[in-house]
Amino acid sequence: MERKTDKILMETRDLCRNFGALKATDQVNLQIYEGEMHAIIGPNGAGKSTLMDLIINRTRPSGGQVFFQGREITYMQPYDIANLGISKCFQISKLFPALTCFENIRIALIKRKGKTYDFLPKKKSYLREECREILKLVGMEEKMDDTAALLSYGDQRRLEIAVTLAMEPILLMLDEPTAGVARAEGYEIMKMIRRLAGQRQITVVFIEHDMDIVFHYSDRISVLSQGALIVTDEPQRVRENQFVKEAYFGGAQV
Repeated sequence: MERKTDKILMETRDLCRNFGALKATDQVNLQIYEGEMHAIIGPNGAGKSTLMDLIINRTRPSGGQVFFQGREITYMQPYDIANLGISKCFQISKLFPALTCFENIRIALIKRKGKTYDFLPKKKSYLREECREILKLVGMEEKMDDTAALLSYGDQRRLEIAVTLAMEPILLMLDEPTAGVARAEGYEIMKMIRRLAGQRQITVVFIEHDMDIVFHYSDRISVLSQGALIVTDEPQRVRENQFVKEAYFGGAQV
């Protein structure tokens, strides 16, 4: 697959995070192009989730810089970074489990609209139709009043994506979006993400361990090993890269 544009949306320059002598990320230079589906892969402990957290300043870098739409965001507060249009779905659910799907999405809408002090609106139906439209995007409008904790794991992942869509992201980052679901459902989730990204002009960066999904849905792939970025390339070239085979695939044909 070819990327849609050569315009850089987000990039890191020599981005580092050290935990004592451990280099969780080691001078990572990553460029994300506008409109692409970009996978980040690597063995456990390679620094994938740390890299995502550094981009949104959830983890403070030891060195280096992060730029979004040409603007440095390295030390901005995470909520200010979110307001610029970067949203992240975490590997572990960050939903409010005791609230309904409607209420989870309404919180995101209230934040996006700058109506934080309207958290307890006079009407229970406040923003209900907008929430319904967002849930419809992920095929969950009929579950609007279901409690998040009672949803299947796959539906919880869909709800998390709906919550991020409520924030109208420009860049959507997903940490293992198909983890914990059957492969068939994982494919459906990724198919939905690709469709929504195209419809809403969202650039997607995702971490994934299922190589079938990675090679099927990514426009480009970045491979991390021991905190260092060892290659970024198109899927077929990553398959053929001997260094990647040795470092990540154990020399096996993929």
